Amino acid sequence: MWSPDEIASVCYNHFNKLPKRGKPETDREWTLLAAVILLTDSSDQKTVHKQVVSLGTGTKCIGQSAMSMKGDVLNDSHAEVIARRGCVRYLTEQLYRAVSGQSSEVFCPGTDEGKWAVKPGVSFLFFTSQTPCGDASIFPMTGSQAQPCEPVKAIQNEESERRGLKRHAESELEETRQGPGMKTSDNHSSCRKSGDADEHEVITENKERNQLNEVSHYQPNVKKRPDLHRTGAKCVPDGPTDPLEAGLLYHNVGVLRVKPGRGDRTLSLSCSDKLARWGVLGFQGALLSHYLQGPIYFSSVVVGKGPYSHQAMQRAMKTRCSHVRALPSGFSARAPELLQASLEFTHNHTHIESKHTHTLGRISPCGAAISWCAVSQQPLDVTANGYKQGVTKKALGTLQARSLISKVELFHSFLKLVAATEDSQLPETLRGKDLRTYWDYKQAAGTYQQAWTQLRLQAFPLWPRSPRELLLFY
Repeated sequence: MWSPDEIASVCYNHFNKLPKRGKPETDREWTLLAAVILLTDSSDQKTVHKQVVSLGTGTKCIGQSAMSMKGDVLNDSHAEVIARRGCVRYLTEQLYRAVSGQSSEVFCPGTDEGKWAVKPGVSFLFFTSQTPCGDASIFPMTGSQAQPCEPVKAIQNEESERRGLKRHAESELEETRQGPGMKTSDNHSSCRKSGDADEHEVITENKERNQLNEVSHYQPNVKKRPDLHRTGAKCVPDGPTDPLEAGLLYHNVGVLRVKPGRGDRTLSLSCSDKLARWGVLGFQGALLSHYLQGPIYFSSVVVGKGPYSHQAMQRAMKTRCSHVRALPSGFSARAPELLQASLEFTHNHTHIESKHTHTLGRISPCGAAISWCAVSQQPLDVTANGYKQGVTKKALGTLQARSLISKVELFHSFLKLVAATEDSQLPETLRGKDLRTYWDYKQAAGTYQQAWTQLRLQAFPLWPRSPRELLLFY
């Protein structure tokens, strides 16, 4: 009824129709794309209508020191996270339409009072132009895959790695003149397709590669040591660490990882980890779960053309949570169908590198993140450094600087939904309680929090908790 290539084509075409603002500079900048597709069966169930309801681009996240107690900064601007947040914005408006007596593309009344269910024949699919960062990106290379970084020749210790990161961060800051606290994820770096090594390592290993190539020219039977694709996402604190040994022994697999911040650690979990979490808790989040009969899961995850391992995707997004039990009614460890398209995103690093010439300057990740979602007002939202693109330093922290998918803006949209709901139709979890802050409303979603507790206990005990003081805004 649909193919992975159809899904990829729909997403790429939708991106191409968006305004130029926030898009990568031609032949010099690259980015990643993710999207949520609404699938609707036709009346005869022989065809499926495919609609992009949320699309995101981006490769960056902010360090812990740049996080805001007002909830007005985007902490994680990876494309997958942007797309999911845009979809939450879309779902909030669809619920608002439903409680207001208007038609909704998604929801119909549920069986429980004050609850809503996804309409029969409606489902959601997730697309990402590249394998998600973190555990899903760790898998052996094959001889046919691009390998700009040669296998590591010796064990690297954490201290030398930190020194290399610091040198790279200083040079990157000077060259790109980016805003404070914004970091380029190693997982989406120029070395992503061969394992996301840091640039100082890339330079060293490229020299080694040249030497090996010269040797291979004269000794064609010399075999290269097997290596694996690496991720820049670091193992969470207090858990297993990567051995950083040669080739296939560089990474541990199946562990939680935080996206890297050069110098300033982030609190943002890898996209592999977040997709695994959404596979148990649903992608709607705690707030919308007040209104929903049950969680909303992605039926399928489609990845664009590039290095890919079905086994690694399965491990990262299914196996790690498959044993989780004792979940509240409606919740389960769902296993989305995992597929890959044969169509490449023309703005990814591999494609840009193939067209790049030295006269264009250094290839770099696009500093902006685009969010588009199918809402009635202001569907397009372009950010940089966690704030709306183009805001002055003087405007930072003001209403004008906020992204429409920041925590505080999504919270205010939810409060408008609550205000539009008649008292008799208000979900039980929102009745007769003194709820004020974002934290209060999240914690009041009891069933969702029970499921999250079970997921933590059984699968992700080391998942870092956000400091409570960052969630007390209203």
